[in-house]
Amino acid sequence: MAKKQLSLRIIPLGGLDGIGKNMTVFEYGEDMVLVDAGLMFPDDEQPGVDLVLPDYTYVLENEEKLRGIIITHGHEDHTGALPYLLMDLSRKVPIYSSKLTLGIIEGKLAEHKLNSPKFREVQNGSHLNLGAFSIDFFSMTHSIPAALGVYMRTPAGSVLHTGDFKLDQTPIDGVLPNYQAIARFATMGVDLLLSDSTNATRPGYTPSEATVGPSLRHIIKNAEGRVFVASFSSHIHRLQQVCDAATAVGRKVVVTGRSMVNNTRIARELGYLKISQEDLIDAYDVQDIPDDKIVVLCTGSQGEPMSALARMANGDHKSLTITSEDTVIISATPVPGNEKSVQSIINALSKIGCAIYDKSNTVVHVSGHGSQEELKLMLAMTHPRYFMPVHGEAVHLRAHAKLAESMGIPRNRIFIADNGDSLEITNGKVKWGQPVESGVVYVDGLSVTDSDPVVFRDRQKLASDGIVTCVITVSSRDRRVGDAVVACRGVTFDTDELIDEAQHFVMGQVNERAQKGGSSIETLRKASRNSLSNFLWSKTRTRPMVIPIVMEV
Repeated sequence: MAKKQLSLRIIPLGGLDGIGKNMTVFEYGEDMVLVDAGLMFPDDEQPGVDLVLPDYTYVLENEEKLRGIIITHGHEDHTGALPYLLMDLSRKVPIYSSKLTLGIIEGKLAEHKLNSPKFREVQNGSHLNLGAFSIDFFSMTHSIPAALGVYMRTPAGSVLHTGDFKLDQTPIDGVLPNYQAIARFATMGVDLLLSDSTNATRPGYTPSEATVGPSLRHIIKNAEGRVFVASFSSHIHRLQQVCDAATAVGRKVVVTGRSMVNNTRIARELGYLKISQEDLIDAYDVQDIPDDKIVVLCTGSQGEPMSALARMANGDHKSLTITSEDTVIISATPVPGNEKSVQSIINALSKIGCAIYDKSNTVVHVSGHGSQEELKLMLAMTHPRYFMPVHGEAVHLRAHAKLAESMGIPRNRIFIADNGDSLEITNGKVKWGQPVESGVVYVDGLSVTDSDPVVFRDRQKLASDGIVTCVITVSSRDRRVGDAVVACRGVTFDTDELIDEAQHFVMGQVNERAQKGGSSIETLRKASRNSLSNFLWSKTRTRPMVIPIVMEV
């Protein structure tokens, strides 16, 4: 009897419904490899949530197969779920990534008190075998150094995963994409290409990171007071250009914001950020140096309310304050959903009267993701037999699919997947497989919980309409209703007259219900909720959350 041919399964658990929480499972027989473990930040529809993680139940159910976790680069949307995943795994699994990425991960794990992880450093050109997987790493250019792509081979077929990338010909650190390796993998055969879709709707090429440097230097050189530069703390190339511009014009650099301090320290220790110690000063020492000799690197480019930039703009920072003589550079683009927060910071800075530069008025930011021509070049270089766009919202995935079709890949060989879908490669041929359990998990304070739409609906209702409580006493002997006490929080109609009227109305309605024989606690509670809700709607045209409490006395 012929032995059944095993298939290579590719299961995206995140990253296909937005820019974030990237996580993909590769499974062949009794071997499994996980590529990336990222998070996403909550939007306005998820009040009170701190972080959004992919549901990695499938990984936990099959953890005996897990041979390793590969992290392509150090951004939160590829590393942020790692501490939670490692806490849920029952054994230590090796983590493979570049030196910088492992340094960033180490700091993240230390915050969660996860010690002695099984780190395995890899770099451009590294090769390793994990069970049935033969894996090669190759360098890619992105907005963080030491970004890697991955080429996997199994007996069933081969996959090339680009990671996040753009084809930058003049990278700040001089490390080009490894075109030779990509060409070699194409010659060996790429059955399936997974490629970054973030900028699939943008025509042309993404400008080189090097184009930002001259603009930064011009602004810093000509600023009369201090210069505050807000950027992603992981954007080491950008931080390097700010440091280069500052030292070139004789300014000292101050670093503030927890993640900015941590990442610049790690990058300097590992040799990815080059600035001498004498050019760095503590935020508490700025009073001893003239304003025109200072550049401040800070967090807050996304309008985060507790970031260094927000606290300085609001006068809440413990050592630095922005004045009308200063210059602020917001060297980032808002992540979708953060536009309002960023605009709020800009408005606060405008009231101060300082000079403000962002991507709308000068070249202080370029994307780290390739635009359409670069995505087409990747398709041309790899010449894949099948294609699945990854890393993007639905509009990006479909735009990337159209690009692939224009490059000659037949439509029936392009797979636009959702999180939880699976592809199967057998003898180099790709088809849809059985989906697995997927979704999202929320980090809410110290708890990590599944999504519960009722919780979010209640929080949204509380935020929009407030809360009204109604406490009613009922005689346990004759079931007559005594007092009704109504209290409000977060409502606009909190007047004594309306409250008194509401209390009398609820007492009458509940008494009437009790006399008709419906005198159970649950029946009276329901009657009080409905009557109070209807009364408030008739009087105020709002429906706050009503919490009825019925007490027997």
